[in-house]
Amino acid sequence: MILFASQSRLTPPPRRPASCCVNTYSHLYGIRCVCLRFFTVYGPRQRPDLAIHKFARLLTEGKSIPVFGDGTTRRDYTYIDDIIAGVLPAINYEASNYEVINLGESRTVELRELISLLEKELGAEANIDRQPLQPGDVPQTFADITKRAACLITHRRRRLKRVLRKFVEWFRRSKAS
Repeated sequence: MILFASQSRLTPPPRRPASCCVNTYSHLYGIRCVCLRFFTVYGPRQRPDLAIHKFARLLTEGKSIPVFGDGTTRRDYTYIDDIIAGVLPAINYEASNYEVINLGESRTVELRELISLLEKELGAEANIDRQPLQPGDVPQTFADITKRAACLITHRRRRLKRVLRKFVEWFRRSKAS
């Protein structure tokens, strides 16, 4: 059995009981469970309400991009191909009955850098609409991928700048169709 969970290092309260429950069932009933934590996944077919897709759409439409705070929040942006490269080996992972493994880039990018990269890729200038910080938002998410390597799940580091281009290519194609 494989359980997927998306969590940051600071596990929100509702997820703690879920992890505890999964661990208990794994221990009591011998069910093999691998919990995968995905960190800010992006790529083709990304949900349109998430930052990269939303910002690309707003940039191309000439609309303002809402930025909560001063733009210094940092996220561990992970390309979808890297998530898939982690999921597939996790399906066959059998070294233990219960593991929680972070799937992320383990490198953070500041929000204002992300917007700058999108501006360059799309050839558009962003109009920033500064908003107050959102309650409960954390300043940084970061995947500690130490356990990923220990569980023999390979990881290929990708530079956001390079793979963001792939997203933009898909975004342009999808808008044209």
